[in-house]
Amino acid sequence: METKHGFLVINKDKGCTSHDCVKQIRILLNTKKVGHTGTLDPEVIGTLPIAIGSATRFIQYLPQDKTYIGQIKLGIRTNTDDIHGEIINQKSWPKISAEKLDQYLNRFRGIIKQIPPKVSSVHVNGERAYKKSLRNENFELSPRKVKIEELTLMKWDQINGIIEIKIKCSAGTYIRAIARDLGEILNSEGCLLQLKRISACGFDEQNSVKISDIEKEKGEISSKNFIIPTISALSHISTFILNNEEQINFWQTGRAIGIDINNFKKSKSFDCKKPIKVIDKKQNLLGIGFLNKDLSYINPKLVLNAK
Repeated sequence: METKHGFLVINKDKGCTSHDCVKQIRILLNTKKVGHTGTLDPEVIGTLPIAIGSATRFIQYLPQDKTYIGQIKLGIRTNTDDIHGEIINQKSWPKISAEKLDQYLNRFRGIIKQIPPKVSSVHVNGERAYKKSLRNENFELSPRKVKIEELTLMKWDQINGIIEIKIKCSAGTYIRAIARDLGEILNSEGCLLQLKRISACGFDEQNSVKISDIEKEKGEISSKNFIIPTISALSHISTFILNNEEQINFWQTGRAIGIDINNFKKSKSFDCKKPIKVIDKKQNLLGIGFLNKDLSYINPKLVLNAK
C-alpha cells in the first residue's frame, strides 16, 4: 500500500491510550511513520490528531491550543485528581450562585501557574511522574505557567456539586489540576469527573473519525477524505512561494533564498521569528523556513525531498 501523508483526526474512545491509537493506525495503513500530536489520557475522549508519513515532521509547527468540555466534581479529592483515582479526602461544597462561581473562575483565566497532577507524564529526574507515584514515592512537582485563553461556565449543579466548563488552553495545561485547585479555592475538594477534547492543534471533532470506521473502509481510506493534507494544517502560518527551478534547487540543497515580497504571504499572526511554510507555484508543500535577521533571506529548516 502506498504511504499516505497528512493528518488523521481520531475521535478517541474511553479506555484507549494515545499509543494504542497510533499502533492501530500503523497496522491499518501499513506504515511505520505515525505519531500523535499530544497525549490524551485513557479516560478522556475526543479529538486526537494523528500524523502520518512526512506529516510527523510538521507536528511542532501546528497550533498548540486545545479546547475541552469537562465536568468537575466538588467535595472529592483523589490521588490522581480525577474521579478514577483513590479518594483521599471528602468535604462539603459551598452554597454559591453561578455568578459568584464564575468570579472564582477568574483565578484560572489568562496566564496562570499550576502544579501538574502527580499521576502525569511530567518528567522528574528523567522519569515520568506517574511511575514514581505508582511506587508511592514522595516527590514534589514545580508549578508551570500555562495560558487559559477562554474559560466558560456552562452549567452549575449545586445539588450534586458538579460544574461543567468549556476551556481553551495552551499545550501542557492539566484540567485535572484546575479541578483540584478550584475545589481548594472554594474551601472544598475537587476532581475531574469527565472530559472531552473537542479541538486540538487546529483540528476539531467535526473532522474526526472513529478507528472502527477506518477499519470498515480498510484500503479505501484516502477516497473517504479521512486524511487531511499537511499543507491544510499549516494555514495559520505565513507562506513563501518558490517560482522557478533554480529556487527549488537552492531550497532542496539547503541554501538560503532571497525574499521577493510579491512571493510572500503574511498570516494574520505574522511574526518575523515564526516559521514560514514554503510552497511551489502548484501549491505543493516544500518545507519550513525562517527569515534571517534583516528579513532579506529565508533559511531552510525542514526540507522535503532534500538533495
